[in-house]
Amino acid sequence: MKKAPTQNQPAPDLCDTISHKQNSGSIGPATAVQDARVQRTDHALRHALLGLLEQHAFEAIIIRQICAEAGVHYATFFRHHASKEAFLEALARDQMETLLELALPVSQQAGDGAGLDTLCQYIDEHRSLWRVLLTGGASATLRAELLRSSLTVARQKAIAHPSLPMELAATCSVALIIEVITWWLKQPEGAYSRNQVSQMLQQVLGQARLMEP
Repeated sequence: MKKAPTQNQPAPDLCDTISHKQNSGSIGPATAVQDARVQRTDHALRHALLGLLEQHAFEAIIIRQICAEAGVHYATFFRHHASKEAFLEALARDQMETLLELALPVSQQAGDGAGLDTLCQYIDEHRSLWRVLLTGGASATLRAELLRSSLTVARQKAIAHPSLPMELAATCSVALIIEVITWWLKQPEGAYSRNQVSQMLQQVLGQARLMEP
């Protein structure tokens, strides 16, 4: 027989109970339902943050605001993320993975120029978020994810730099891409089109190759 909550043990919030405690040790359909609920909760939190970023600076957004927008209990947020900053870093990793899933196949099939066009198009369509990611403390995460993926592609395709170790060559290319994109997002919106920035990236990366010893 279940005991009623005492004064020191308040009844748990329904959302927390269903999403995170029920069937915690089970497997099979119950686990699948639980995982789906966790995914929906995380999706709601991310969607809420993206919406708030369209209206407010990241520094001005508080966790309770994100939870209210998402319709998620405040305590549930901390079951997914340790802090607002950790949430932003997780979002940065997901954004970079999405971007690379779009840009890398294009680059492999149609060339680096087309891949950079795709990269700039995606960032331009999610400009507010990427401005926050690159200028609000998540740039290191983005840089690390881009470098990891670049090295993976280079190893798979056995791409060798004529005079630099593979890791150093990839690091330099990633640094150039991140710096150009960061500069672009700091400019007034509309000052430079996505096509112009793609051309800049191609020129900068091309100039770096021309300077090879």
